[in-house]
Amino acid sequence: MHEPHHPTTESLIAMGVISADAPAWFLSAFVRAARGAGATADVDAVREVGGDLVGRWSAPDRRFHNLRHLADVLHRVDELSEETHEPDLVRLAAWYHGAVFDAARKVAYATQGGEQTTVSAELARSQLTGLGVPAASAERVAQLVDSLARHKPLAGDVDSAVLNDADLGMLAAEPQRYREYIADVRAEYAHIPLPDFLDARIRVLTKLLKRPSLYWSPLGAAWEEPARQNVDAELHRLLKERSRLEAETPAGPERS
Repeated sequence: MHEPHHPTTESLIAMGVISADAPAWFLSAFVRAARGAGATADVDAVREVGGDLVGRWSAPDRRFHNLRHLADVLHRVDELSEETHEPDLVRLAAWYHGAVFDAARKVAYATQGGEQTTVSAELARSQLTGLGVPAASAERVAQLVDSLARHKPLAGDVDSAVLNDADLGMLAAEPQRYREYIADVRAEYAHIPLPDFLDARIRVLTKLLKRPSLYWSPLGAAWEEPARQNVDAELHRLLKERSRLEAETPAGPERS
């Protein structure tokens, strides 16, 4: 299977997909995290890998899992960083957690969505070791990425808890931003028929609300109440929408 083509940073600027100042921030952030993790490659090589990741996060089919989401997760990691043992490894895991993504793959939304966690973790191992990051640190980043598969942090692992909390932090956004988030999620999976999307999303939200806690880190716990309010409100709206669709669906012909 051929690796999908990812747009270059320059082409993204030319197309107006990202602003001219955005790549500078992202690439600088990636270089700092990679250096903090022990990368020994020259800065141009590190920036080249960062540019590849920016391109991946900028693919046109990404309506939610895009650079805005990556920036949000990185900012939330910084908010929670005082609780982490190895903050730069957590930051790198944030960069890689959705690096490989395919919203169109079969049962994409019925499982964890389009994020291909295992493949993203392998990409982290390969690229980071190629930059001279010690093998143990690259493996740790991959392990953190893998911990997001079910959004359940590794037991007793504060770095895993922080990464999971940062990724789910959007659930606690203020109402207008939350509405933008759910609109972007629907747009990302627009190819999935509405009834199927509703069923899948309802399953996801129901599972979230059944958890004893959505957030695991001490600082992340402050997001619990607003997140539950947002998720509960969305679930009620989707249940009503599904009931309306069922009522509008014509019954099949009666059998004689």
